[in-house]
Amino acid sequence: MGLHLVDLYRSPNIGIFLKANDKAILVPKGIASSKAEKIATDLEVEVCQTSVGGTRLLGPLIAMNNKGVIASRMIEDYEMKEISSKTGLKVARLESRFTAVGNLVAANDRGAIISPVLEQHAVKQVQDTLGIETRTMTIGEFSQVGAMILATNSGAAVSPRAGEEEALEVEKVLKVEASASSVNGGIPFPASGVVANSKNAVAGFLTTGPELVFLTRALKV
Repeated sequence: MGLHLVDLYRSPNIGIFLKANDKAILVPKGIASSKAEKIATDLEVEVCQTSVGGTRLLGPLIAMNNKGVIASRMIEDYEMKEISSKTGLKVARLESRFTAVGNLVAANDRGAIISPVLEQHAVKQVQDTLGIETRTMTIGEFSQVGAMILATNSGAAVSPRAGEEEALEVEKVLKVEASASSVNGGIPFPASGVVANSKNAVAGFLTTGPELVFLTRALKV
């Protein structure tokens, strides 16, 4: 199908506003319905309009796979119900002093890489909610592993700053092939500029031709 390039709110950092699994894409309220439907069609999913704590920054504030959704403690009860009713998944509020759970967890249905800054009880909550085993580690000395890795059940795009051993560990935990790619003309945080599931991916409009090749290879789309 090929990767389409889009912008949201005139920004190429579409991963900051969107979160997807194989059944649904979470989009901010007020987004143009034509744009939301276009992205949903590319990913072959249903659209769920929602917010987290009234904000549209869904990417950094949510971690999800096809088994569960774990959200920042900022999420309101009605927002949890919106997401749950559309995805059919349990939505949990992360009990942590850190709010950007999406930046601290990279998960698919087979495993998760978790930032070492997350408290042990929060790690256990991620494991229980997403129904997976986890590995705590940094990527390229960064603790924001959820921004450094974009994972699906088909593959994983890892920041070019990841070391070879780190990339191998990612493969071992997520049980998919992982390869390096930047987005939007050199940004080393793949999750900031791409939204993906096991069927397809959509990238920010500044993503270059070579980056599209690397992303396609990494995510197997």
